[in-house]
Amino acid sequence: MTNRYSEIEEVITYIHQHIDEPLSLSRLAQYVAYSPYHFARIFKERVGLPPHYYISSLRLQKAKDMLLQTDYSIRDIGLEVGQQSLGTFTTRFTERVGITPSQFRNSKLEANNHLKSLQKLTDWESPYTTKNPHNKVAGTIQAKAAFNGVILIGLFAKPIPEGLPLYGTLLSSLGDFYFTDVKPGLYFLMATAVSWETQATDILLPHTTLRARTKEPIIVSPHSCVPHQKITLHGPRLDDPPILISLPLLMNNFLRRIFQDSNR
Repeated sequence: MTNRYSEIEEVITYIHQHIDEPLSLSRLAQYVAYSPYHFARIFKERVGLPPHYYISSLRLQKAKDMLLQTDYSIRDIGLEVGQQSLGTFTTRFTERVGITPSQFRNSKLEANNHLKSLQKLTDWESPYTTKNPHNKVAGTIQAKAAFNGVILIGLFAKPIPEGLPLYGTLLSSLGDFYFTDVKPGLYFLMATAVSWETQATDILLPHTTLRARTKEPIIVSPHSCVPHQKITLHGPRLDDPPILISLPLLMNNFLRRIFQDSNR
């Protein structure tokens, strides 16, 4: 974790401790004796997200926890995380996690099965060199310690892994990755790693998985080459946004694509 704006660490801890309470911008700014404007600016610079979006993300993460670890109704869980309408809660959860709350609650078996299927795969997509370097995002992912499992990596529209990535794939090992035919635009590269021994609950609630991200956006333009990206998997850090996207959903999409390609 960077030392820049270290006081933001105190605010993040405070947010976690009071996530069930109203957390206005003025309340958070006052906690570190800043003006709301200055606080919002440095929070976004440090975390990558505006304070209100970060808080809503943590509340959705809490909803995911409650769906798997309690028998509360989906309506009650929505109320617990500040959504007065079941419809609104279901819509927002589905948009940012990728599946409905009901599907998420019932996806433990699916998570286990997908991981087992991936472990049996022998033919993974392999990087290739294109003659046209434009509209391509390529890079290398590494880790500080040995890792044996699957890496989920993608380009997202926001600096948080939520919703389906605009471009995404799975890797069977550390090393090179690539995305081709990337439309011009602004993207954030993020990844997480799931070891072969990971239990279903930890796949669905990836609080402790290794992860990596670029805090600065990747800009893809029609007539320029994107610099080679280098990211390193690390343990969770206090200023990392929660991983909201359903990892089994990404696994399923990848397996379906591999199956379709093999039958062409």
